[in-house]
Amino acid sequence: MYIVDEKDKEYRFGDNGPKYLMRGPRSNFAIVQFMPGQDFSAHYHKVMEENFYILEGILTIVVDGAIHTLKAGQLIHIEPNEVHYVINKSSSVVRMVSTLAPFQDVDKIEVENPQV
Repeated sequence: MYIVDEKDKEYRFGDNGPKYLMRGPRSNFAIVQFMPGQDFSAHYHKVMEENFYILEGILTIVVDGAIHTLKAGQLIHIEPNEVHYVINKSSSVVRMVSTLAPFQDVDKIEVENPQV
């Protein structure tokens, strides 16, 4: 058992990207922040499934070519091998929870970003 306080962690890119509150040994848990116009490269995972739960803002996510617009209170579940691309096309900050399981140290395969 352990407790983590979000204020003790930092976003990967200063004010944006993932802020991992837990990495392994069985899953990852992160708070992710996207500023307006920011995106995260299209990719897929061979083993891990990924969930995004939107805390605030409006997020555009493309999964296997289908465009989805998510808002606060919505969750999207992404299966292994589903290519996904995330972009904040809004004028507001997006904050969301991201979970990945089962934990793999290296499981991300980047692909070309789709046109959105």
